[in-house]
Amino acid sequence: MGTMNHFSFGWLTPTLSYLMACAGAALGLRCTLRALAATGTARRNWLLTAAAAIGSGIWTMHFVAMFGFSVDGTELRYDVPLTILSLLVAVLVVGLGVFTVGYGRHRGRSLLLGGLTTGVGVAAMHYLGMAAVLIHGRITYRPGTVGLSVLVAVAAATAALWAAVTIRTMLAAGGAALVMGVAVSCMHYTGMAAVQVQMEPARTELGGATPMQFIFPLAVGLGSFLFLTSAFVALSPSAQERAAYREAGELAVEDLRRAA
Repeated sequence: MGTMNHFSFGWLTPTLSYLMACAGAALGLRCTLRALAATGTARRNWLLTAAAAIGSGIWTMHFVAMFGFSVDGTELRYDVPLTILSLLVAVLVVGLGVFTVGYGRHRGRSLLLGGLTTGVGVAAMHYLGMAAVLIHGRITYRPGTVGLSVLVAVAAATAALWAAVTIRTMLAAGGAALVMGVAVSCMHYTGMAAVQVQMEPARTELGGATPMQFIFPLAVGLGSFLFLTSAFVALSPSAQERAAYREAGELAVEDLRRAA
């Protein structure tokens, strides 16, 4: 059995990964609030943005945390197609969840279905991302701990969707994002607690890409996307604000007409 270390850089990777999960959750909650206040194409676009934000935030959290994962006696590399597929799965399943809630007529049923779909998908993203890890050995899992990680993922996803449709203030949304960051981080490290490594002789060179060649640039790109999109959403007016601006403009025009 190989000796693993999940915190090779101390608390740096858990802290950074937690912040990425919080950023994705905060942006996703804000976009979902905008979606519920909109109709038609605007609602769809806000939900798509929410799915991209939460999905990429969860994915980035996972792989930033993976920078701290090491196994004695072997280097780690990543299968590039599988890694990209795990990102697409994260965004897709979160999209299914937020669209279920955004367009569902029965809130309770929509939350349960959306939370189950999203949670199972997030767990699938995690283990698909782990399948992309290439080492001189074989990675196996403890079934009981895997099952627990899936339950944590479903609970976290359901809580996130509930917060998205219930919370209406910025302060409460910020608190919910912090809680969601904890939940996503717990799911990740519960899943990592299930990992077992059986070392094998190094007969051939590992394929794939090193973390610095592939994971780091992609994680930085997604992190930039989250923060830039957060700034855009924070600065863009909501539907209520646009209505207030329009009403103020109409009143100003009427005042000018009367004065004329």
